[in-house]
Amino acid sequence: MERVKINLPDQFPFSTTINIRITDLNYGGHVGNDSFLSLIHEARQQFLKFHGYTELAFAGVGLIMADAVIEFKKEMHYGNTVKISVAANGFDKLGFDIFYLLEIVHPEKNIVAGKAKTGMMCYDYTSKKKCGIPDEALTKLAS
Repeated sequence: MERVKINLPDQFPFSTTINIRITDLNYGGHVGNDSFLSLIHEARQQFLKFHGYTELAFAGVGLIMADAVIEFKKEMHYGNTVKISVAANGFDKLGFDIFYLLEIVHPEKNIVAGKAKTGMMCYDYTSKKKCGIPDEALTKLAS
């Protein structure tokens, strides 16, 4: 079976911590794939807010997710505190990738629980068309 491998950037300019809730667990007693996506969605919102944006107000345009990739490493359980580090990279004329590193917080050493990448495309929700990445946003996120 071929496995997905995500090559993370060297630096993450933003991180947040999120506590795993009972509603994040699946029938196996650990965070399910749907909740994993919800965790990175929350981290992405916080990352954009940190830069003064939202997905619908991104320097005059919107953002829409074009793809998502998850690489699971370790189960996350109820009560775990998860540090999610976020970085933007891979910019082109229409969008960019957002990378996520999820680590279970431990006093001795954090444990990598997973990696993820979402491809974000700039989008005009009024005309329902793709559009170019604004220079202002590119400057902020690429630095």
